[in-house]
Amino acid sequence: MEKRIVIDGVGEVTLRRSLRAKRYSLKIRGKEVLAVMPYQGSEALMRRFLEENAERIRAALSKSPEPVVWDERTRFQTLSFTLRIVREAGENFRARLSDGVLWIACPMETRFEEEAVQRALHDLVEKVMRVEAKRLLPVWVAELAERHGFRFAQVKISGSRTSWGSCSTRQSINLSLSLLLLPRHLIEYVILHELCHTVEMNHSPRFWALMDRVTDGKARALRQELKSYKPF
Repeated sequence: MEKRIVIDGVGEVTLRRSLRAKRYSLKIRGKEVLAVMPYQGSEALMRRFLEENAERIRAALSKSPEPVVWDERTRFQTLSFTLRIVREAGENFRARLSDGVLWIACPMETRFEEEAVQRALHDLVEKVMRVEAKRLLPVWVAELAERHGFRFAQVKISGSRTSWGSCSTRQSINLSLSLLLLPRHLIEYVILHELCHTVEMNHSPRFWALMDRVTDGKARALRQELKSYKPF
């Protein structure tokens, strides 16, 4: 569960409650501050932590590269669509997915350098990516499970920006919608990784032996290649 909060001396922060988190943590991605806390943790405690570390956070933000600004020149590619941003007459942002292109129409007077505009664009893209992920990824999981003899309970799609996927002890597979940004062979690698966890709930030698079996011995090479990508 995520929400945006404002901290004096820091600005806007994305606050995420995580069932997997065992401690309070802070991450800086570009100009974005992500605060992760245990699901049943205290928001007041997290806010106090952010306020106490405001100077350190500002210093880290000052060293971060400027974020990429989306505008009419942007060419953003996912597994199932390419983003095109245009200006059109009208007062609101409008999104339409057609023939593999996600068209986002913006008012003629849109100022793309504004943070609120960038957030609106990213939110629209994320909504479409979530729909596409729910349409494509569960089918892919089922196909790979059948091909390699795995069983799983269900597939859930999340907006996680910290992991590509996970598997619970009840064989429920959770996949980030950010998978749509990866090449097909790496999407398959992540899915197979989680399917292997339905058998081996760890990263033991048995797990990697199973991964090598289903990836033709390429598990570690694919794992290394995945490290060069970051979630949406």
